[in-house]
Amino acid sequence: MPAPLTKNCSTPLSADPARPTAGAPHIAIFTDELDWHVERLRKGFARHGARATPVRLSSCKIDTTRAHGLAIPGFHGRLPDAAVVRAIGDGSLEAITLRLGVLHALGALGVPLVNSARAIERCTDKSTASFLLAQARIPTPATFVAGSRAEALRIMRNEAPRGPLVVKPLFGAQGWGLKLLHREEDLPTEEEARGVFYLQRFVPPRDVWCEDMRILVSHGEAIGAMRRRSRRWITNVRQGAKPMACEPTPRERELALRASAALGADFSGVDIISGADGLPMVLEVNSMAGWSGLQSVTPFPIAERVAGDILRAITARRAHG
Repeated sequence: MPAPLTKNCSTPLSADPARPTAGAPHIAIFTDELDWHVERLRKGFARHGARATPVRLSSCKIDTTRAHGLAIPGFHGRLPDAAVVRAIGDGSLEAITLRLGVLHALGALGVPLVNSARAIERCTDKSTASFLLAQARIPTPATFVAGSRAEALRIMRNEAPRGPLVVKPLFGAQGWGLKLLHREEDLPTEEEARGVFYLQRFVPPRDVWCEDMRILVSHGEAIGAMRRRSRRWITNVRQGAKPMACEPTPRERELALRASAALGADFSGVDIISGADGLPMVLEVNSMAGWSGLQSVTPFPIAERVAGDILRAITARRAHG
């Protein structure tokens, strides 16, 4: 059984001390808790004959006295054959930088990462993601990022007459912290915005329902999709939206694949919304996307498919030296 989580745990989250069968891939799952996704991934890897060990990134360290220069709990001095990043974890700027440094180091050592540190950085920072999507000529709602409230107010004065804007945390997920702005007084304070104002044109619903699409991309293929429908304009499943099975159009599928590739993600959840003209636009790309809502409307085990894709990537990398 998994070991209980403790605040200062410096060991892998699994209490199973057994080494993997000789020759079988041993995968690290970087996470902060043994949640539904981690357990599904462990079972998915097991179905493919591999072992997956959950580990906190905060428990890993750089140690130049070791052969590989890294210490990864649960791997007995070896490197993982691959790693799945489910969570970076909370912490100071220095702590987050160290954890990303561990991921960068694993990538430099040739360990396949889903996703790489660079892809995670690009997706997590919404301003960088918006810039890269625009550079790749992928349609997105108009986006403005300001480093002061005075500049954000100037943007509001210019853009609010054309319709509402949405302010989003630069680093955020699951729809938390979003606010709809109709007028200047709605703009958060500098403190509330933490000094950065990420403003995006609001895309109004086309009927009484608010909805968008989440497409799950794995290693260059769209493996599942759902519409998220809600009476509220925030359509995240964690905030009450209803997942509905759907089949993306060729255009929606193409945009999801291009968006994931533009940010360098091997695995991602791409959020797509239709504008007033009915044409799809990419809202954002999630590098540590969950799929519990999507699984509820998908006939095959998503984690098993994701695990298989990762193991095939390991095999392909070994074949090419």
